[in-house]
Amino acid sequence: MAWENQTFNSDFILLGIFNHSRTHIFLFSLVLGVFTVAFIGNTVMILLIYLDTQLHTAMYFLLSQLSLTDLMLICTTVPKMAFNYLSGRKSISLAGCGDQIFLYVSLLGAECFLLATMAYDFYVAICHPLQYSVFLNHKIYCVMVVSSWIVGFLDGIIVIAVALSFPYCGAREIPHFFCDVPALLTLSCTNTLLFERLMFICHVIILLFLVAVIIVSYVHVIVAVIHMGSGEGPQKGFATCSSHLMVVGMYYGATMFIYMWSVSDHFPTQDKMVSAFYTILTPMLNLLIYSFTTRKWPEHS
Repeated sequence: MAWENQTFNSDFILLGIFNHSRTHIFLFSLVLGVFTVAFIGNTVMILLIYLDTQLHTAMYFLLSQLSLTDLMLICTTVPKMAFNYLSGRKSISLAGCGDQIFLYVSLLGAECFLLATMAYDFYVAICHPLQYSVFLNHKIYCVMVVSSWIVGFLDGIIVIAVALSFPYCGAREIPHFFCDVPALLTLSCTNTLLFERLMFICHVIILLFLVAVIIVSYVHVIVAVIHMGSGEGPQKGFATCSSHLMVVGMYYGATMFIYMWSVSDHFPTQDKMVSAFYTILTPMLNLLIYSFTTRKWPEHS
């Protein structure tokens, strides 16, 4: 069995991203500041959308779900990293490592599907405003959002079940500031190439489908905006498209970098930088982009 040489009481060591030099102390303080802004901002956005009945529309419902994923994502990694840094402890239990992997993969998958749903929502609002309630009524977008979460959780369950089935040995030192699948697989005592290839194929198929939905949606939106002629409408449409494409680029770019390369092609420093940008900085940047977008979104219900 794969668990012969390990138990659920076995701990891993997170090597982290910061040391105690002055520069890294400043960077750590900066991370805590970003975490605070992202945590408070996304929490406030979720509460405002929930409490204000005027915001109970498809657009704001999608924004609340995206804020929820950002809030959960930043809480999955930063608190443990901060605790380890401040306490001087670097250990994480096998169960804790599994929790981080499950949440990280699930939230990443759910957010990718939610962004595709948002692109479709924008397409319907711009290209078929009179039929909006037919193409995307309350029942339809609720099903799409729930499906996004279900697919994300299924992805997380499959990945964590397979990843933790491998035996891990040696120093058990993870070259990261949280438990990530590629970093964890480098410690495996057995060959994980088959799992890596299957994970690559699955993510390619899913990402190609989602990217196709997003590209087709925004191509139609851009064509429709161009046909609007001159005036404030096209400017708002292009501003909204660029804002959404920024978010899409950040999330899909991080996903492709992390999960579409073999473990042997990963470098710890690069992985840490990309993961820090995605899990720490992006939830705050998205909040700013969402706030900008809502003022320019076409009115629909």
